[in-house]
Amino acid sequence: MKIAAIQMVSTTDVRTNLLSARLLLDEAAALGAELAVLPEYFCLLGAKDTDKLKIKETFGSGPIQDMLAESAVRHKMWVVGGTLPLAIEHVENKIFNTSLVFDPTGRCLARYDKIHLFKFTSGAEHYDESKTLQPGSQPVAFELPSEDGHTWRVGLSICYDLRFPELYRSLANLNTELILVPSAFTFTTGQAHWEVLLRARAIENLAWVAAPAQGGLHENTRRTWGQTMIVSPWGQVTAQKATGPGCTIAEINFQDNVLFRNRLPALEHRVL
Repeated sequence: MKIAAIQMVSTTDVRTNLLSARLLLDEAAALGAELAVLPEYFCLLGAKDTDKLKIKETFGSGPIQDMLAESAVRHKMWVVGGTLPLAIEHVENKIFNTSLVFDPTGRCLARYDKIHLFKFTSGAEHYDESKTLQPGSQPVAFELPSEDGHTWRVGLSICYDLRFPELYRSLANLNTELILVPSAFTFTTGQAHWEVLLRARAIENLAWVAAPAQGGLHENTRRTWGQTMIVSPWGQVTAQKATGPGCTIAEINFQDNVLFRNRLPALEHRVL
């Protein structure tokens, strides 16, 4: 199955970002992708963190979700909307940071609310997602019937989740063969840990990992690490893009999962 991990440098304007995302989804489809995944916060990297609250949508309706569904239908392609802000009933000052999966008919078949909320302080650099986000609670996987006749089990995760291997082991327990990690890693943390964490999660779970990222200097002066990657179940980086917008394309094969899980049956050797 050919997949596309899409890198963006999102701005403070939703319309601009949706147009950019639509064009990149067009590019992914033209390159033959069956599945295209956008990065975290593809629709907005605001001037301030609370800007996300102003564009929140109710699950099932809104211009951001409409663009994702329309792109899936237009290209007959699976589309994963990195993350977008979804409203919480009876809560005004917080949102869910949510990844939505649309099938080629435009139906939303899976929803994952980010479980682990990023907090980081280093000098003047400071982030605390818990001020605007409410965490999710459940691991999520979905089935994707591919053109090669195989039905993939695909697990969902988001950015800071990457530091918590127990979530990925939960996804392995759901028989996932491909794990998605849409992200907006800071330059500081990405430079230090991004690649090693992605490769570790792939190796530990003998699964493909596709990690579309934000990558560059943003209008709000934030700098994200980029390095969108697709990693094999053996931990090899099969495709990547350093910075700037674009599509990272790779052909993934479920036979590789079978090969490496038979060669090194570590998942069968778990004790704890």
